[in-house]
Amino acid sequence: MRFYQQLLAAVSFGVLALSASGNVAASPANPQVGSDYRVLEQAQPTEVAGNKVEVIEFFWFDCPHCAAWDPSLTAWVKKQGDKINFKKVPVAFRDTFVPQQKLYYALEAMGRAEELAPKIFHAIHVENQRVNTDKTILAYIEKAGLDKQKFLDLYNSFGVQTKARRAAQLQEAYKVDGVPMIAIDGRYVTSPSVVGVALANQPESMQQAAALQVMDHLVNKVAAEKSSAPAAKKK
Repeated sequence: MRFYQQLLAAVSFGVLALSASGNVAASPANPQVGSDYRVLEQAQPTEVAGNKVEVIEFFWFDCPHCAAWDPSLTAWVKKQGDKINFKKVPVAFRDTFVPQQKLYYALEAMGRAEELAPKIFHAIHVENQRVNTDKTILAYIEKAGLDKQKFLDLYNSFGVQTKARRAAQLQEAYKVDGVPMIAIDGRYVTSPSVVGVALANQPESMQQAAALQVMDHLVNKVAAEKSSAPAAKKK
């Protein structure tokens, strides 16, 4: 398999883990800042209204950790229902990542991203297909039975290029140094690797489950703050 991609993903995974070497007493059941999650120095604006909580996943199709976590994360998102507004943001640690950013946003514009993202993970990490250049992406799209011309029009469109540039801006604003990474309410950041520092000897699946538990805590915390805000303003 593409060794350099696996290596980069593993290194990125490790960078986040090393950055979270805080309070050893922390646990997913009692998450602590600096150990199970971190707080951004500068909060970012969110794109949600009302009491919904914004949750962003920064990911990379070629990242094995993103692929492994995707089914559990998808199930978690569905369980949250209307409590959250969830979106995926494809990262670009270098220019060669951009085709996959455009792939995701073109599929999103076609209304097919949610359906096809898991299949792309499977194609790359189980079937060992390359889906990371203009040529290999188009080959995959044709094999998947999508309208080739419609996809190409979107893939090369100004709108998709704008979204890819916006993704790069978000990646920088949230200081994304590894994937998968979750941002909640423009303030909190966590991931299986961050939470997994205290679970270093446990399977990756347990680290993923622990991260989801921390995410539950943070979403509930933000939701409670939002629901109490109107009452606070009246005082």
